Amino acid sequence: QVQLVESGGGLVQAGGSLRLSCVASGSTFGFKTMGWYRQAPGNQRELVASIRNGGSTNYADFVKGRFAISRDSAKNTVYLQMNSLKPEDTADYYCQLMDRSYFTFWGQGTQVTVSS
Repeated sequence: QVQLVESGGGLVQAGGSLRLSCVASGSTFGFKTMGWYRQAPGNQRELVASIRNGGSTNYADFVKGRFAISRDSAKNTVYLQMNSLKPEDTADYYCQLMDRSYFTFWGQGTQVTVSS
């Protein structure tokens, strides 16, 4: 089993920055990917960014150049640095881990609100 705990969400003005953190615990050894997804009211959950165990990253087009995903292996933590935030970035942000058996686990989510 894997447990994921997100933090770092909040209210920020447009153009501001936030850094989300996701601490993973449990059977995380050899995971495939960790990533951040978001879901706005009335919308489907969508991928924001992901990072493979080897370190390669993937970003949704709508965050390229603004967001950066990174990982601290020693702390079992994945970060999402969000810069130049826009009101349309307002959503609940979820951390996901895909383990070595391709099972996926989700955190409880953290709310990000960007005011105009």
